[in-house]
Amino acid sequence: MPDAPLDARPARAPVGEALAGLLLTFPAALAYLLMLLLPTAATILLAFTDYELGMPGFAWIGLGNFEELLEDRGFAIALRNTVVYVGLVAPLSILLGLGAALLIEAGIRGRGLFRAVFFLPVVSLTVAMAAAWQYLLHPTIGPLNAFLRTLGMTAPPFWLSSSDWVLLSLSAIGIWENVGYNMVLFLAGLTAIPRELHQAAEVDGARGWLARFRLVTWPLLGPTTLFVLTITMIRSIRVFDTVAVLTQGGPNKASEVLLHTMYKEGFTFLRLGYSAAITLVFLAMVLGLVWLQTKALDKRVHYG
Repeated sequence: MPDAPLDARPARAPVGEALAGLLLTFPAALAYLLMLLLPTAATILLAFTDYELGMPGFAWIGLGNFEELLEDRGFAIALRNTVVYVGLVAPLSILLGLGAALLIEAGIRGRGLFRAVFFLPVVSLTVAMAAAWQYLLHPTIGPLNAFLRTLGMTAPPFWLSSSDWVLLSLSAIGIWENVGYNMVLFLAGLTAIPRELHQAAEVDGARGWLARFRLVTWPLLGPTTLFVLTITMIRSIRVFDTVAVLTQGGPNKASEVLLHTMYKEGFTFLRLGYSAAITLVFLAMVLGLVWLQTKALDKRVHYG
């Protein structure tokens, strides 16, 4: 019997490879469907209903939940506090993270220790660190107020129980949490910049470190900075753990934020339909920020 043509023998190989690829991707695709796509679709549907947890049924109310949001003073306060929190945490944590990365990259003594200290908040449990902050900021036994009293301040602030100070205190904690993460990202970007470019800039007349930073380092850090800005904005806008542990949104809603409001409406007041509407507003804000940053900054970024 004559042998089959050589070009006809491997005809089934691509089919087998495709089947193997489908089998390998099936677990990830199933997890993506069950854990992301279906919950997202359910949230979108619930946002247009009056469903309450434990109720046997629900009614379609269209945009009723969103109309209630516009008239809800608590939601307006949470939205304002979230915007203020992001406006404080994002720029300051990015600047401090960049400064820490530049200092460590400059070769200061003990750079390994500084890298570990700055990165500690990233690998620590947020709830555990929030409990530590609760002790540090305690108005009577806290070390911070004890130190202020030694400096002569007779009435130190009530950091977490004063409407004037609570959001600033939470913002300081948020900055502390994000600086180490941003530092590591900036260190990766600085490592990727060839040192020969700094030497060439120095030969061309950029003698000081500030001139070399402005002419070489900062332009080449563009992609890293855009990524850090996007990640930090998202991490800041989804603040929840510290609020839930330290203040529960108080006092007088002075520290109420969107995610905490969404949690309370859904799991304290059991209004899942209204909570889903807040979730959609939150997702719209996140997507809007990412789109705005990409459109506004991506064209200015230099990709070497």
